Amino acid sequence: MDAVRLIVTSGRALAAGGEVPDVLTEVWQVQALAQAIGSRLAVHGPPELRGEAIGLTELAGRGCGVLHTPQLAPGELRAAQLTELGDARQALMRLGTLLGETGIALVGVACAADDEATYWQCMEAIDAADESRDRVLEMLRKLADREAHLPEREAG
Repeated sequence: MDAVRLIVTSGRALAAGGEVPDVLTEVWQVQALAQAIGSRLAVHGPPELRGEAIGLTELAGRGCGVLHTPQLAPGELRAAQLTELGDARQALMRLGTLLGETGIALVGVACAADDEATYWQCMEAIDAADESRDRVLEMLRKLADREAHLPEREAG
């Protein structure tokens, strides 16, 4: 499945909310998907994006690591369904939005947390989502720079 479809599916699942464990599972799914997209971009993306893509992979991995790994049935791991990136710009724009929504969902969970462990887990996951989003925004900037200089390269 292409990245945009998986991102949209993850966004819908995150927006559906539910109990705290459900939200944290969806946050974990988003981070795992961001990790997979970063990895795919690092290997198959434009050379200008490789450094940031590796950074995204590492940060999203940290985002998964601070959360408890959910028990998912076979086929439920969205990141494993990623078969193609499709339009990198579109995928990154949507992923950036989804990571922002992830941070907002985590703030809600942290504010309602009954225990300190859940609160701090959310704080660390918010940091990871925010830093992952920063990497995505940097990749979008580099894509824009690349496209702005493309006519110069073709003319030369």
